[in-house]
Amino acid sequence: MKKKTLFQIFIFFLVTQYTFSQVDVVYNNLVWSDEFDTNGPINSNNWFQQTQLPSGGSWFSNEVQHYTNRIQNSYVNGGFLNIVAIKENFTDQGYTKEYTSARLNSKFAFKYGRVDVRAKVPIDAGTWPAIWMLGKNINEDGAFFDATYGTTNWPACGEIDIMEHGIFPSQPVNYIQGTLHTPSSFGNSMNNGGTIASDLQNNYHIYSMNWSPFQISFLLDNVVYYTYNPAIKNTSTWPFDAEQYLLLNVAMGGTAGTISPSFTQAAMNIDYVRVYQNTLVDTQAPTNFTATVGAVTGSTIELLLNSNDNSGTVVYTITYGSTTISFANPSGVQKSVIIPNLSPNTNYTFTVSASDLNGNAYVNNPITLNATTTATVSCSGTDNQAQIATSFTTGYNYTFETIGTDVKINFELLDTGRVGLVAFLWKQSPFTETQMTNVTGNIFTQTITGQTIGATINYACKFAYSNGASVTRYISYVVGSNCSLGIETPSELEGFTFQNPANEYVHINSKIAIDKVEIYNMLGAMVVTTSETTNEVDIKNLSKGIYLLAVYSGAQKCVKKFIVE
Repeated sequence: MKKKTLFQIFIFFLVTQYTFSQVDVVYNNLVWSDEFDTNGPINSNNWFQQTQLPSGGSWFSNEVQHYTNRIQNSYVNGGFLNIVAIKENFTDQGYTKEYTSARLNSKFAFKYGRVDVRAKVPIDAGTWPAIWMLGKNINEDGAFFDATYGTTNWPACGEIDIMEHGIFPSQPVNYIQGTLHTPSSFGNSMNNGGTIASDLQNNYHIYSMNWSPFQISFLLDNVVYYTYNPAIKNTSTWPFDAEQYLLLNVAMGGTAGTISPSFTQAAMNIDYVRVYQNTLVDTQAPTNFTATVGAVTGSTIELLLNSNDNSGTVVYTITYGSTTISFANPSGVQKSVIIPNLSPNTNYTFTVSASDLNGNAYVNNPITLNATTTATVSCSGTDNQAQIATSFTTGYNYTFETIGTDVKINFELLDTGRVGLVAFLWKQSPFTETQMTNVTGNIFTQTITGQTIGATINYACKFAYSNGASVTRYISYVVGSNCSLGIETPSELEGFTFQNPANEYVHINSKIAIDKVEIYNMLGAMVVTTSETTNEVDIKNLSKGIYLLAVYSGAQKCVKKFIVE
């Protein structure tokens, strides 16, 4: 058992500030909690036991349990709340069911803040433990707030699933997920993210949700694994500007699948439930506001922002052209903002303001910044070729962009439905594997430094996800080039000719001297190179197929496709 005094809670908060900094707003004040210190029935001042069946006699998603207010299904013992699902015939409201459990509504509702729940979760087949939230305004007969505030149907009220387990049959047994249900996406919502915990059944984990006016982040053991931040926030995508309340329950069957015939009972054990907000009245504006231009490419401009505020959070607003974006960041922590999708060789003006969550503005707002994007030196494309592991259903996008002597490489997976997606950049020779940084959605990036202009590099991307992986073909890129495998410069070299298809030898005719010849397969691997017999290249060791022939003369390079038969 892991119980905490108020002093221990304070110490815990101090030592975990570095993990809280992963979220946009840090909430400091404990405003509501249940530590489950008193054995016996649940604290009726904190919790309401929801038992009324929906119309039709069954709970949603074809679940097969009765929720009861009996102590057998929800009670406190030894400092823990126990929500127990039991196999037993039970008749209530005119319906007999084979399973009972409990569904608790908090009598506390709030807007914006952080929820921490330390719990141990059952993994028995057919169980569906959940820690979640609903809008206080939900029109759901039998819910605690319905009689007074129930004016809005689901999903317009908004639903935040902090943790669910047991309803993801294609995932490993220790997989948990956070999900948002809104009018724009509900039921099998696309707004979700998951992660794998260690031994859910035997280990306690902290399941958290951090909710600000700008985004909602989900954390496992103080580490963010998914953030919901729609570009357009309206009633369809963002019904999360009103109070919500907490729910704790263990459902049976339905979406959770077949219940084992040997099932007798299972419990979700909860150590504590805590809600944090910022309660101090803030009248002081931010200070020491700085805004500078960082890295600039042909399509992006980086802005570096920093400021201090006594509340612990600074809100930044950036305006350029007709676009305005706002977001929050912890006080005193530099924020790097990448402005994407810009045009090359174009000057942009940004006005940047700083305020706090109460609207107190920095005295010298705004700061104006100017920056000009560089000329784009890049190569991009779309493909669906896979070299190993699972093939691609749709494919992937790739971009190689030269920035000075660095190359920024982006890969985007176009396949959908990949859960727990991460990406690794593969260097072909010598082989190395480096985890890439997620930009947004299924887009990942990695910058390789200190490259030689004119050199050919070969990289692929391994997309890894729950129960599988897909690896792209190796993409060849000439550093400093605007195209794949070569610089399209009109020259006499482009007039070289050769027999096509070829067999045993490629005989090349050119008006100018050829310094070097390289042949690449369609995976981007160089399979032949010679700087000696450049007019007659031996290809006897090549298999039948399609290849790329790269011919060099001084600083010029030209690439053509040919067939070996």
